This record gives sequence, C-alpha cells and structure tokens, in this order.
Amino acid sequence: MYSEINPYIEKLTELSDNSNSISPDMYKEHKVFRGLRDLNGNGVVTGLTEISRIKAKEKTPDGDVPCEGQLFYRGISVRDIVGGFWNEQRFGFEETVYLLLFSKLPDAKELGHFCRTLAYMRTLPDSFTRDMILKAPGRDMMNILSRTVLALYAYDDEPDDTSTANVLRQCLHLISVFPMLAVYGYQSYLHYHLGQDLFIRNPRQELGTAENLLHMLRENGEYSELEARILDLALVLHAEHGGGNNSTFTTHVVTSSGTDTYSAIAAALGSLKGPRHGGANIKVVKMFDDMQQTIDTSDRSAVREYLTKLLDKEAFDCAGLIYGMGHAVYSRSDPRADILKQCAKALAVEKGNEEEFALFEYVAETAPELIAEKRKMYKGVSPNVDFYSGLIYRMLGLPYELFTPLFAVSRITGWSAHRIEEIQNNGKIIRPAYISVKPESKYIPINRRQ
Repeated sequence: MYSEINPYIEKLTELSDNSNSISPDMYKEHKVFRGLRDLNGNGVVTGLTEISRIKAKEKTPDGDVPCEGQLFYRGISVRDIVGGFWNEQRFGFEETVYLLLFSKLPDAKELGHFCRTLAYMRTLPDSFTRDMILKAPGRDMMNILSRTVLALYAYDDEPDDTSTANVLRQCLHLISVFPMLAVYGYQSYLHYHLGQDLFIRNPRQELGTAENLLHMLRENGEYSELEARILDLALVLHAEHGGGNNSTFTTHVVTSSGTDTYSAIAAALGSLKGPRHGGANIKVVKMFDDMQQTIDTSDRSAVREYLTKLLDKEAFDCAGLIYGMGHAVYSRSDPRADILKQCAKALAVEKGNEEEFALFEYVAETAPELIAEKRKMYKGVSPNVDFYSGLIYRMLGLPYELFTPLFAVSRITGWSAHRIEEIQNNGKIIRPAYISVKPESKYIPINRRQ
C-alpha cells in the first residue's frame, strides 16, 4: 500500500534516529531516573494511595534488607485473603473487588447483594455484540478490548459525568462485562480469521466471573470445580499491584486530566498490551515450548545449559532473559508466585502434567543461581507471578490470545479503584518535568538551509 513512499519513509526514519538520541550519561549528569526508578531499583514516589501496598524490604539498624515479598489489598495480606476463601471452598474474586473498591471486607449479606448487582450489570447494550464485535473482528484481542470499551461511551447516557456515583456505576459495569468483551472478541477472531465455528454463549446470572469465563469460552460450557477455583484465584492475584505499575499509573495520569472513564480505561489497556507489562506470561510459556522442542528436558544438565544459553543470548529470542524470573520490586519472593505455584501443582495432578510442573520447579530453583553468576545484581531474583500463571492458563486450555485480556479482566478492578481514588482526592493534573538537553540554535530562512 505504501510501497511508493517507502524510500521517503526510510529517509525520514534515518532523520528521526539522528534527532532523538540522548546519551545515557546525560541521565546521570542531570540526576534523572529512567523509568522512574532510582539506581537501587526503587520507584520514584509520585503519589499516595490506600488501595494496595507491596513490601519487599524490612528496616533494620543496618538499613533496609530484602524480605519475603508481601502484597496487601487495603491493608490486608493477600495471602490471608486467598487463604480465607480458599479454605472455605468458595470463590474470592467478587469479594476482592468489593474490598478494593470500598476498603472493607463484605459480610455474607453484603457480598450476596454485590454479586447479584454484578450479575445484573453483566449485560451489553442491544446489538452491541453484533455491531461492535462481530461486524468488526480483529486479530489482536487487546485492541478489540480497547475498541469495545471506547464504543461503550456512545451507549452511556452520562459518559462524561465524573461524579463518584456515576464513575462507580461505569466501573462496576466494566468489571461485569470485561469477560464478555474478551471472550466474544476471541470468538469473532476464531470465526472470521481462522474459519472456525462461531458460538456466542450468554453469561449465567448464578455464576461468578471465573465460572462465566470458562462457561462462555468453552464450546460445551463445562469445567471442573478445581479449574474454576484456580482461575478465580488467579484473577484475585492479578486484580491490583501497588499502584505504581505502568497501567495503573497511566490510569492516574489520564484520570487527572478530567477525562471520561472509558478513555481512562482504554489508555490503561494500551499500557497493559505492552509485552513489558501484560504479555510476560506468554513469553514464559513460549520459552518453555522452545526448550522442550530444542532439548531433552528430562536431562537436567541439558536444561541448565539451555538456561545458560538464554542468559548468553544464544537461545529462544536471544534477548538474554529467563522470562518469569525477577521483579522490579520483589527480591526474595513474589507472594503471588508462591500461591500460584501451589495451584499449578494441584492442577498438574488433575491434568496429568506432573512432569511439566517438575520442569518448571527445576527452572525456578536453578535460574536464580545462574542469574547471580552472570549478572551484577542489586537484589535477589525469584520467580514472579508470570512464571506460573502462563502454565496455569495453558493447563486450563486457555489460548495465548486471551492471556493478556484475562489480566485486564482482573486488573480493571484495580484501575477502577485508582480512578475513583484520583477523582475523590481532587488532585492536580499530573505533569512531571522533563529537562531539555538540546542546545539553542538560530532560525535559518528557508532559502539558506542546506
């Protein structure tokens, strides 16, 4: 389509490359922390929140030292939250949504009413699925999700009202329908791009988020109780994370401008789509696929050699990374990974995948040792949430295309809580400073330019 102007585009690209190169030394000279992280890997503080907190260090007389990772939702340990509903053999995602939005755990009556409210709101406008999803199928699920979220603006009678009551209504509706938007977008992709049979199954009011996801996604609508409970648990663990992650910060930045809910959430989706943020678990699964196709994984020495080649940029995508290892904040452990590891083990037993799980366990034990040998580390390295979540999703039969949208189905909860927090605190528009390092120059008339 653009073949005639490609040579010109190449020339402009070269000009662009020469115009926007800033030396890394300049960041040190001006004391600017790239990625808003200081030289020790600590995030630069940009705000206050009551929604969640990450703890990866403890204060001692000798300074901060790494500790076992902890994650708190509204001050409550996520380990305790998960242990509570898991031991009682019930689902926990809706309870977690309530906690993150309203800063308290619901009692049984409050939780029941809240679940019924979400079920009531789990519906799309008339003809929306046909007109906005089936008539405009796409190949990228996150783009479909962003597009359909923006389209919902046109169906809202009060789309620009940023009062707490209206934003809460919008957020509850988005939390309710995100599973439908993700699954229906995937079904349209399968039918219109891959030629498979099309089926659109309505959600059932008596089912929660995780059960409805599996019910709508699978052609027979069936799933085991363990499958649904583990998916529900994964949604709980992905619902929120500290406020400083890229997509949540995006939500704060865009919300601070006074824009509508649909635009703010679409912006967050654009952030989450990035492979450095929401797509990491896909990389983990594909890395293991490459490993299993390349070597005999029953030979642990061969696995160790493969991991070494990953770090030496000689295997898989040659990026020098062992995907799923390490986190920007956690050092000794990621509590979400610890919990998901137990879930992965239970699911592996049900699915007959014990051998693959054992391989993941070996890599989880060996990779930190090899990374410590190869890299200069300022903190420890351990498996992160993406290490086991991809394995779990694959054992659940979920397609790669839905891995990141499933992240969004969960994280819409945290985005909603942070959007409401930003609005209620009536903060200023977020506008950080950039230092210009380009020297001044004089304007040259056009007839004298070369």
